[in-house]
Amino acid sequence: MRAMVQIAYGSPEVLVPQEIAKPSPGHTEVLVRIHAAKVGPSDCAFRKGDPRMIRWVYGWSRPNYAIGGTEFAGEVEAVGNEVKHFKVGDRVLGMSVKNFGAYAEYKCLSEESPLAVIPGNVTFEEAVGVCDGGATALTFLRDKAKLRKGQHVLIHGASGAVGIYAVQLAKYYGAEVTGVCSAANEALVRKAGADHVMDYNQADFTKGDNAYDIIFDAVGKSSFVACKRVLMKKGIYLTTSPKLSTILHMLWTSLFKGKRAIFATAGLMQNKANLAFLLELTKNEAIYAVIDRQYPLELLPAAQMYVETERKRGNVIVKI
Repeated sequence: MRAMVQIAYGSPEVLVPQEIAKPSPGHTEVLVRIHAAKVGPSDCAFRKGDPRMIRWVYGWSRPNYAIGGTEFAGEVEAVGNEVKHFKVGDRVLGMSVKNFGAYAEYKCLSEESPLAVIPGNVTFEEAVGVCDGGATALTFLRDKAKLRKGQHVLIHGASGAVGIYAVQLAKYYGAEVTGVCSAANEALVRKAGADHVMDYNQADFTKGDNAYDIIFDAVGKSSFVACKRVLMKKGIYLTTSPKLSTILHMLWTSLFKGKRAIFATAGLMQNKANLAFLLELTKNEAIYAVIDRQYPLELLPAAQMYVETERKRGNVIVKI
């Protein structure tokens, strides 16, 4: 089968096309013929081995995995003899966070993995796009912040892969949403449901007069210290960036009942129910996929280079 193999840590050129053996499913596994996979900042981070904690887990001098990529969508081609919940021909959305493998024609994974059947009116590309940022946004807003109707939420990086779904989900749960992005992306963020949009080139929300129940930094560009002034008395600061300062603030603020900082390894917290929920929302048009660009598998290096410009809007997808 075709695959993009990572031969080292480094620039996008460490991703090279290779023909490797097609996997066979074990007794409790499904074999998925992959049609689409996402490309995001986390994929670039694993390719570079930066932050350094990645190397402690996945190999210091070179990665101990061959094929990257976590979120994918495709069709079940074969199942193990003990598989109960999936059958050949099912269109599925899946996540493989621990051993990756989405940047290839085929992927085997346990039927107990985060895996859900895609509704008929949702494409492979839409499914993997919604899963990319939607699963992270859902974990932070619903599970960590306990978002409630009527709360005031600010999304920093509202046009990105996580932010654009955070806006949509916050509106789904009945919040009043302020999106922070560039002026060029204002229309996109308003379409996603934002009640207010701020251009970060013209105004600094941390120095404004408005206060928020939740500030979700979906791009890791701010800090709890900077945002604390514009948080409500029991406001919550969420960030996708695992900086040491954030972790220390999270530990310290957890001891008190006031303003809090929260970080979560959202990718490791995903499950079947989350994927099925996001797909149901997509099926019913409560949320929708925002796809910026699509690349063939062999141009994965170019796709990651584009992601690293930090100018993408929504998702970048590779089609296989």
